[in-house]
Amino acid sequence: MPQSPAPELKDQSPPPNFSKPSWTNSFTFVCVKLRNSSEIDVVNCSNFSSDPTFQNCQKQLNLSSSIDNSREICTRFAKLSRSCGERKTTLSLQEIGNSYHFLTNLTSQLTPGNQKEKARLVTTYLQSIEAAVLAAASRSPKETQKEEGPFMAINTQRVENCRLKTLSLKAEKQTMDIHCTTNEEEILGGIVAFISYTSIGPIIGESFASKENLMTKEKLHNFYLNSKVVSGTVGSRKNISLSVSVNFTFQHEKMKTENEQSICVYWQGSSWSNEGCQVISSDENQTLCSCNHLSSFAILMASTKLKVDPVLTMITYVGLSLSLLCLFLAVLTFLLCRPIQNISTSLHLQLSICLFLAHLLFLTGIDRTEPKVLCSIIAGVLHYLYLASFTWMLLEGLQLFLTVKNLKVANYISSGKFKRRFIYPFGYGIPAVIVAVSAGLGHTSYGTETHCWLSFHGRFIWSFMGPVFVIILINFSFYLTTLCILKNQLSSLNNELPRMHNTRMLAFKAIAQLFILGCSWGLGFFLVEGVLTPIRSVVAYSFTIINVLQGVYIYLVYCLLNHKVREEYRHWFKKMRKRTETGNYDLFGSVTQTKTVEKTVDFPGKSSNVSS
Repeated sequence: MPQSPAPELKDQSPPPNFSKPSWTNSFTFVCVKLRNSSEIDVVNCSNFSSDPTFQNCQKQLNLSSSIDNSREICTRFAKLSRSCGERKTTLSLQEIGNSYHFLTNLTSQLTPGNQKEKARLVTTYLQSIEAAVLAAASRSPKETQKEEGPFMAINTQRVENCRLKTLSLKAEKQTMDIHCTTNEEEILGGIVAFISYTSIGPIIGESFASKENLMTKEKLHNFYLNSKVVSGTVGSRKNISLSVSVNFTFQHEKMKTENEQSICVYWQGSSWSNEGCQVISSDENQTLCSCNHLSSFAILMASTKLKVDPVLTMITYVGLSLSLLCLFLAVLTFLLCRPIQNISTSLHLQLSICLFLAHLLFLTGIDRTEPKVLCSIIAGVLHYLYLASFTWMLLEGLQLFLTVKNLKVANYISSGKFKRRFIYPFGYGIPAVIVAVSAGLGHTSYGTETHCWLSFHGRFIWSFMGPVFVIILINFSFYLTTLCILKNQLSSLNNELPRMHNTRMLAFKAIAQLFILGCSWGLGFFLVEGVLTPIRSVVAYSFTIINVLQGVYIYLVYCLLNHKVREEYRHWFKKMRKRTETGNYDLFGSVTQTKTVEKTVDFPGKSSNVSS
C-alpha cells in the first residue's frame, strides 16, 4: 500500500509544539517537532549563503592565502552545523562523528607551519560539530543518546525537568557535570551535549599553547596536551560566564610525573587559555577541572623544571672550570708583573676578579634553590658581579677611546688620584645602585624554583639585560670611533713609529674583548620563544661556548700574547730554575760532607782494631 504524503503543518491537530531553537554562537538550525505518534522534521538545508556559519567562515578563510575553494568549504561547514546530509537528509550522530575526515583533508592541504589558518579551520569545525549535535539531538525523541565512533564520542541528554540537581554526561572516559539550574531558561526543555574528540588533539597541540594566555604562579616549560579534547554545550551558552561552574573529569593520556603540573585550558579560537578554569584536584591518572563557561576543553601538562641539555651542561662546567684557572693565573700576573703595571692592567685586574668570583659562585650556587633566602642572596650577588664585569668593560672601552683621542687625557687618567676618585666608585658603585634599586622594587624576583637567578616573569630581568644592552651599545660606538681614529693616524704616519704597533695591538685586543664580552651576551637577546627551535639551539650553543671561555680569552690575550709578560715569565722561570739548582747543589754538598765526616769518625776505631 503506498505511503500517504505527509500532511501540511497547518492541517495538523493538535497544533504543533515547536521545540526551542538551539544555536551555538552564530550557528542556527530550524527544527519542528510534533509530540504524537508521527513526527515530522523540517530542516532548512538550502540558502546557505545567508547562513551566519557560512558568512563567518567566509570572513575567516578570506584572510587565508592558501585556501582557494573557501565557498565550497564554508558551504559544507554550514550544512554540517545544520546537521544536513545529502539531498536534504538529516545527519545521525554517527555521520556527524565521521565528518572528521573533512577536517583532516582540509588541514593536510595547508602550507606547513601555517598555524593561523589551521586554528581558523579547527575553530569553525568545533563550532559546527556542536551545532550539528544539538540539531540532531533535538530531532530525536530519545531523552538520552550515546554514540562512540573512531573519531569522537557523543553523549546528549534532553532536560525536561530538574529532578536531578546535577546532570552527568560521559563520553568515552571523560565526564562533564553541569548543574541543572546553571541557566534554567537555556537548559530546561533543551539539550545538553558532551563531545569527546579522539584525534583532534595533535592538530591543536602544544604548539598553540602560548605562555601569554596562561596565568600560572610559576615558570612552566615543555607544554603538551595530556587528554582528549572535549566540548560541552547547551546551546548559546558558549564562552559566557555561568552562574554555576561546570566540572570536567579528564583521564590522562600519559601518567603524570612528580615534576609536572596540570592546567585546565579551553580553546579560545587561536590558542589555549586557562582563563575562567581551575584545577580542583589532580593525580597521576586524572584531573578534575572547574570552569565558569562552556567551550572546548583539554588538559595541558607542563613541567615545573626546565629540561636540561646534558651537552650544554657539560660544556658549561668544563668551560667555566678552565676559565677559573685562567682567571686565577691572570689575577696573579696582573698583581705581580711590575713591567705592565698601568691603568689598562688595573682595569683587566678588576674585570678578572669580578668574573672569577661570578663564575665561582655560578658553579657552586646556581642550583641551590633551598633555602629560598640563600637562593635569593646568591641571585643578588650574581646580579651584582656580572653587572660589575660589564661596568669594568665599559671603563676599558672609555680608557681605550681617551688614549687614542688625547694622550694628555690618557696620562691624566693613569694617575692614582684619578683612579681613586673615579674608576673604583664607578666600577663598583653603579652596579651596587642598580642591584639596590632592583631589590627594593622586586626582591621576590631574586631566585626561582629552578635556579638562583633573576625571575623571567614580568620585566624584572631587564634590570640586568637593560644595563648590559646599553653598555654593549656604548662600547661598540667607542670601538668604532677608535678604529676610525687609528686608521687615520696609521695612514698619516705610514707605520713609522713603533708605538703605533702597540696601539694597534691594544685596539685589536679591545675589539676582540668586546666580541667575547659584548656580542656574545648580545646573543642572549635571540634566545626568545619566538625563534625557531633549530635556530635557538645554535644560538644557545654559541652563547654558552663563547661565554664560558671568557677567562681563557683574557689570560691568552693580555698575558700570553703580551711580550712583557712573557719576558717576566722567563725571568721567573730562570729564578725558579736557579733556586732549584742551588737547592740541589746545597743538598748534594750537605750529603757529601756528612759522608766524609762519618768516614773520619769511623777511622780511629778501625786503626785500633788493626793494631791490636
